[in-house]
Amino acid sequence: MTQPDAPLNQRDVSPSTGPDTIVHKDSAETTSGARSRRRLMLPVALACIAAALLSIGIVPRLAAGTALTKQVDAQRDPVVSVVAPRRAPASQELLLPGSVTPYADASIYARTSGYIEHWYTDIGAKVKAGQTLADIQTPELDAQLKQARADEAVAQANYDYAASTAKRWQTMLQTQSVSQQDADTKTSDMQAKRAALEAAQANVARLAELVSYEKVNAPFDGVITTRNVDVGSLVTAGGSPGLAGNPGELFHIEQADRLRIFVSVPQDDAAYVTSGTQVYLTTQQYPGRRFPAAVARSADAIDPVSRTLRLEIDVDNRDGALMPGAYAQVHLALQALHPALDLPVSALLFRPDGVTVAVVGNDNKVRLRKVTIGRDFGTYVEVATGVAEGDRVIDNPGDATVDGEAVRVATAQAAAARGKQG
Repeated sequence: MTQPDAPLNQRDVSPSTGPDTIVHKDSAETTSGARSRRRLMLPVALACIAAALLSIGIVPRLAAGTALTKQVDAQRDPVVSVVAPRRAPASQELLLPGSVTPYADASIYARTSGYIEHWYTDIGAKVKAGQTLADIQTPELDAQLKQARADEAVAQANYDYAASTAKRWQTMLQTQSVSQQDADTKTSDMQAKRAALEAAQANVARLAELVSYEKVNAPFDGVITTRNVDVGSLVTAGGSPGLAGNPGELFHIEQADRLRIFVSVPQDDAAYVTSGTQVYLTTQQYPGRRFPAAVARSADAIDPVSRTLRLEIDVDNRDGALMPGAYAQVHLALQALHPALDLPVSALLFRPDGVTVAVVGNDNKVRLRKVTIGRDFGTYVEVATGVAEGDRVIDNPGDATVDGEAVRVATAQAAAARGKQG
């Protein structure tokens, strides 16, 4: 009989091993292939590990070098923010301190000596011009006036007699009844008597004027602020004005319905002050209230000591809101006929050779320009010369900024971000 074919996985029985030992040919081949593949992949793995180790050390160095290069390039041309000069406002408010004073202020003294017979007004009384404030009793002066009037009557009689005599002698001279010398003597006597009469009349007028000063009258409309007399007080003609203690002042009167304020305008602003300059006052007693005023007169000369212009400002005070002697703030609206350009104060460089600004040219290089400062607006200043409209002026330039330095102009977003960080 024919033997059947051996199966594919025919088992070989080795005589040396015995029948229980079975060897698979396919498994042996698979193990041998795996070992070969492992031997081939080992160099590849080692190469990958070496590459990874190299990348861990080299790549960061390369990245750091690239970042350093970029940083150096960025620092080589600094980034700056620029501002454009703009037209300065034509009007500027100038705030100055001022002291409120009465429009008229007078110390009233006795013009004649005597005793106070009666006084009619006290502190705070509002009086009119010519109103009697007090009466002075002067009996001696009254007697002198009576005597002077009697002397005037005698002089009048003597003159009348001398005048009629001289007239008669002139008539007789025409008929040659008297000599020329006698007629001239009578005429000369008449002239002497007339001079004596005029002297007596002048004395009467003087004493009458002194007697009229027995009544102390107010020189103008105002308020009595001081009363230094009482009934029976002895007063002396003229007093002793200017002395401390009791200067002899009877009353003190101030005109308060209209007030005046004196201010000192700095020399730089004096040229903008005119008679039509708008002005108003503010005080701490009335927050938010403005008191309209007007420029009354100017000294038109700079004080060589303070370098200021003396200015007088008048204000209507018929409502009595302001008091003489109070402190007030004066607001002057200065008008410039030809306003220049202005820049923020932060754009200025103060160098030994003067005030300078840094302008970025079309080639992105810095050009330093000397400027002339005009009006001061606080955070902004007027630049009279040195810049033009359209210039790109560096804002907040560094102290080390030099002429010809290359810069990069920041964009609006970058400038805003830098401003927030600052």
